[in-house]
Amino acid sequence: MISKANKSAYNLNNIIYLNNSKKLKIRKMANAPKTAAKQESNNGGSFFAQAAIIICFIVGFCLWKFVMGNPTNFVDNNPENAPNPGNYLGMVYHAGAIVPVLLGLFLMVWVFSVERFIVINKASGTGNVGNFVRKIQSLINGGNIDSAIAECDKQKGSVANVVKAGLLKYKAVSADPEVNTEKAAIAIQKEIEETTALEMPMLEKNLNVIATLVSIGTLCGLLGTVTGMIKAFSALATGGAPDSAKLANGISEALINTATGIATSTFAIVLYNIFTAKIDKLTYSIDEAGFSIVQTYAANHK
Repeated sequence: MISKANKSAYNLNNIIYLNNSKKLKIRKMANAPKTAAKQESNNGGSFFAQAAIIICFIVGFCLWKFVMGNPTNFVDNNPENAPNPGNYLGMVYHAGAIVPVLLGLFLMVWVFSVERFIVINKASGTGNVGNFVRKIQSLINGGNIDSAIAECDKQKGSVANVVKAGLLKYKAVSADPEVNTEKAAIAIQKEIEETTALEMPMLEKNLNVIATLVSIGTLCGLLGTVTGMIKAFSALATGGAPDSAKLANGISEALINTATGIATSTFAIVLYNIFTAKIDKLTYSIDEAGFSIVQTYAANHK
């Protein structure tokens, strides 16, 4: 026979086990969408990057072959002849096979910059981020947690998502009187950090492509410069009088490739720094709002 005490202990153990199983299922369900969403966004971003790179090179080649290489740009409508006087498209066409590569790189700078501009602006939300953070701080200091959460829903974006996660955790730990203040503050901070880790990678995605174009643009321009100078010196090396046409074509090829490569690198550097500054501003706003949430909780639950 099982005693009443043993039965009670057995029932209590079953209840604890069932509760722990439910908690584990709830945690798995809560984490699954975040992981799936992150993986889906990573796959989408990778597909966009690959497709954009291929399309940019195809468009660059088409521009070089069919626009710059249009027969009307050349003497006697023959692309093998010299360009018409003052026709810069024909001059660029004769700059060599490096030109379509440089055009593709130049297009990539702008395509990825437009994509980053849209994503970062969307992450900022519907209103000014600085005003949003100040309003959240004011509501938190006044104890209006629900109003602050509603303000996050109105603002939207990555910053609002991170702040909302911290506020929801704030509300959850405040409702439990048995939670230690120090542990609760750590839990709020951890929730903010975890949400930030899910949101921020989307802001930095494809920035490495723009950063890479800084070096590749310069190197491809330098390669075109070298090939142009090789043609120029080969014209000088011919016996008898130098071929002035080949000499001019070689020098123009070198200069055109140099100019295109420098332009690509310059725009890539400027745009990369602009986007980095915008991301740093968003990160600072998240840190500022998160610090306010944690400090306010610690001050109100001493």
